[in-house]
Amino acid sequence: MMKPTDGTIVLDGRMVPIGDHVNLLDLIRAGGIDLPTFCYHSDLSVYGACRLCIVEVEGRGIVTSCTTRPEPGMVVSTRSARLRDIRKLTAELLLANHDMSCPTCTRAGSCQLRRLAERLGIDRIRFRQRQERLPLDQSSISLIRDPNKCVLCGDCVRICREVQGIGVLDFANRGSKVQVTPAFGQGLGEVECVHCGQCASVCPTGALAVRSQVNEVWAAIHDPERIVVAQVAPAVRVGVGEAFGLPPGESHIGQTVAALRAMGFDRVYDTGFGADLTVLEEGTEFVRRYRARKDLPLFTSCCPAWVKLVEQWYPQLLNNLSTCRSPQQALGRLIKRELPREMGVAPEKIFMVSIMPCTAKKFEARRSEMVTDGRPDVDAVITVPELVQMIAESGLDFAGLEPDRMDLPYGFKTGAGVLFGTTGGVTEAVLRYAAEVMAKPLGRPPAFHKVRGMERLREAEVELGDDKLRLAVVHGLAAAQQLVEDVLAGKREYDLVEVMACPGGCVGGAGQPPARTPSVREARQASIYQTDTMLQMRNSQDNPYLQRVYADTLGEPGSPAAHELLHTHYHPRRRTGAVEVEISGGADPSHRVVRVEVCVGTNCHLRGSHDLLHRLIDHVNERGWGHLVDITATFCNEVCERGPAVRIDDELHEKCTLEMVLDRVEGAIGAEEAPVATSR
Repeated sequence: MMKPTDGTIVLDGRMVPIGDHVNLLDLIRAGGIDLPTFCYHSDLSVYGACRLCIVEVEGRGIVTSCTTRPEPGMVVSTRSARLRDIRKLTAELLLANHDMSCPTCTRAGSCQLRRLAERLGIDRIRFRQRQERLPLDQSSISLIRDPNKCVLCGDCVRICREVQGIGVLDFANRGSKVQVTPAFGQGLGEVECVHCGQCASVCPTGALAVRSQVNEVWAAIHDPERIVVAQVAPAVRVGVGEAFGLPPGESHIGQTVAALRAMGFDRVYDTGFGADLTVLEEGTEFVRRYRARKDLPLFTSCCPAWVKLVEQWYPQLLNNLSTCRSPQQALGRLIKRELPREMGVAPEKIFMVSIMPCTAKKFEARRSEMVTDGRPDVDAVITVPELVQMIAESGLDFAGLEPDRMDLPYGFKTGAGVLFGTTGGVTEAVLRYAAEVMAKPLGRPPAFHKVRGMERLREAEVELGDDKLRLAVVHGLAAAQQLVEDVLAGKREYDLVEVMACPGGCVGGAGQPPARTPSVREARQASIYQTDTMLQMRNSQDNPYLQRVYADTLGEPGSPAAHELLHTHYHPRRRTGAVEVEISGGADPSHRVVRVEVCVGTNCHLRGSHDLLHRLIDHVNERGWGHLVDITATFCNEVCERGPAVRIDDELHEKCTLEMVLDRVEGAIGAEEAPVATSR
C-alpha cells in the first residue's frame, strides 16, 4: 500500500499534498473528485448536516469530509460499498421528505437534489413520502417559501445570519416536526427580511424561490395598447450567459437585447444610463456635504436591501443616506416622464420592465415613494432566471442570436455606469466625477484601484487636489452592520461609504444564476471592469445624451428640477408581529438615541415580553419619542427565570413592567420634545 510522505495524504490510492486546505472536502475537490454535498458553502460556516460528503479515513472510520481537517499521513477513501450505500440511503431519505413536484418547480433545471438522485442512480424511493402539506408563504413581495420542498440543509439560515446579519430564518420544533421558518410562524413579509434573496440563492431545492412576474410581463407584451420598455442592469450582461452554458463572466448584452426585441419589447434601454444619472446627482450631493462638513459619512442608497436595513435598525443614520434614487428608479421615472411626450401617448400606456440581478428591486419598485401620479415608476422587475425562462419559452437560441444594440438616448452608458454592477463600482464612479469637480478635469480617468477587490471591507484614502477623502466599501450586510456600529461608536471616520447587500455586489445578487463558488463572482467582476475599459467614454459626466437631459430638462446636477425627478426620501420602520410602524419626523442625529432591547425568548415570552414589546412601541409612538428610542426584539439575555428582561443601552433590567421601562427610558432621554408619531 502506498505510504504518505510529509505534508501529504493518500487519497484513493494516490498521494495528494495538503497545501493550505482547511478541510478534507476542499482538498478532495482540488484533487479532481467532486464529492456531493448540500450544506457546504465556502462563504458559510461548516455545518455537516447533509452527511453526503462522507469518506472513510483509515483508523477513524466514516467521517464527514467538510468537518475533518487534513492531517499528514491520512489514508482517505471516497468510494467504497459502504459509502455508496450510505449516500444512496441519505438521498432517498431526503427525497422522501421532499415535495416531488419537479416538473413545475422553479428549480427544475438546477435542483441539486434532482442532480444528486441522477448521479447516484436512484430509481426508486424505499420510504414513505411525507403526507402532511404545509401552506406556502407568499407574504413577501420578492420571495416565496415552500416548506414542503425544504430538506433542512440550513443553508438559508446560515447565510441570513452569518453573511447578512439579519437572522429572520431558523429551525423550529423538534423531531419530525422540525422546519425552517421565520420567528413565531410568521411570513417572510411580516418580519425584518430585507428582500436580499440570498436565502433563495443558496437554497438547493426551491424551498425558497424568487417571486416571479413573468406572467405580468407577458400580459403587457401581448396587450396591443401597451408600449413595453425594458431596462437592463449592468450586472445582467455578465450573468445571463451562464444559464445557457456559456462561460461565467462573459458579457452577452448584444444577445440579450436581440432576445428582448424578438420577444416583443418595444424599446430596450440600459440601466447604466440611470447609473450615470445617479453618479452626477450623488457626486454633487457628496461634494456639497463634504465641503459643508454636514451629514458625513454619506452612505450610498442604490441598494434597496441596505436602505431597508437602515430604516429598520439604524434610523439615526437616515440623514446620512444619499437621497438619490437608485439607477433603476431614476431611469424609470425619467422614461415615464419623457417617453410619453416623445411618442405622443398617455403615460399609462408605458409599461416599464426592469431586468435586474437583485430580488430587493422587486420590493423597491413597490415602495410608495416610487409611485408618481398613482402609477409605479417601474411596473415589473424580473431577475435573470426569469428572463432566461422567457427566452426559453420563446424558443430562441440565445447563443446563436445576432447581437443587437440598445435604443438611444437611454441605451447609451459610460464605463462609470457599468461599474455599478460590482462592489466598489459606485465609489469609483463617484470619485471620477468628484475628481473633476474638486480637482481638475480628467483626461484618461484614473483607476481608483484602492476601492476594487472582493474583501468584505475595503478602506482607502484618496487625494483629490488639496482634499484627502476617507472611503469605505463594504458588501454583505453583516459586515455593513459592524462598520455602522464602529461609525456610531466613533471608532471609524469616513467621508463616503458604499454598501452592497450581496456578496460581490450585484454580480453576486440573488437575481443572478446561483454562484456556488467565489470564482464565479470574481469572473463576473473582471468582465465588468473589462467592459468599462473598452467603452469609449468612461466618466458619467461625459455622456452626451445625459448632458442633453440636463440641458433640456434638469438644468444642472442637484437643481430643484433634478431633486424633484431623481431624489426621494426614506423613513424609520419598526416591525412587531405583522404590524409595520412608521415614525414620522425622521431620525435626529443631534439627539442621543436610547437603545431598548426586549428579550422575546421562550421564557420571557411566557412571562409577557411580547405584549410588553407591543405596548412599549405604542407608548413610544404616542409620546413622540420615535426619533429618540430604538426598540428591537432580541434573544437571549440568559436571565430566563427573571423575565421579562429588557436591556436599556448597556444596562439589563429584570422582571420588567411597562411602567418600569418607560420610566427608565424617560430618564435616559430626558423626555425631550419630538414629532408626533403615526403607525400603520
